[in-house]
Amino acid sequence: MTRTLGLFFLLVTTWLLWSGIYDHTLLLGLGLASCLGVVFLTRRMAGGDFEEVEWSVWARLVAYLPWLMWEITKANLDVSLCVLGLRETSPRLIRVRASQKTALGQVLYANSITLTPGTISLDVRDDEILVHALSASSAEGLQEGTMDRRTTWVEGGA
Repeated sequence: MTRTLGLFFLLVTTWLLWSGIYDHTLLLGLGLASCLGVVFLTRRMAGGDFEEVEWSVWARLVAYLPWLMWEITKANLDVSLCVLGLRETSPRLIRVRASQKTALGQVLYANSITLTPGTISLDVRDDEILVHALSASSAEGLQEGTMDRRTTWVEGGA
């Protein structure tokens, strides 16, 4: 129950900070209802697993996010160069190893790939992720395995 309340208060705080709306009753009510809806859907999708995620995973996730933001920034630059015609595109489908042991870890890895411009996760199956990469450099970056190792670390692996 504490994680459910923690998620709710995190969502409300984020919504209030990002919206900047503090004096309009209807919008505050709709924002609160949205946060409750997200918490409800999250609990329903996670089932009993939601309360079982260890706090250490959340702490490692917070440490992982700055690195992911840097990777997103670098990938944005790469895609921009491709769009401007300064770097060649060479779209391809690749399979990358997913060494995560939990569904949460594999979802984190697949979503991290998709959040990084120039790559999209298409399918997760048999400890592999099928990825569409826009350029050779984005494909090579994934095949190097740094993102895989870091997401494995977030879930509690080595």
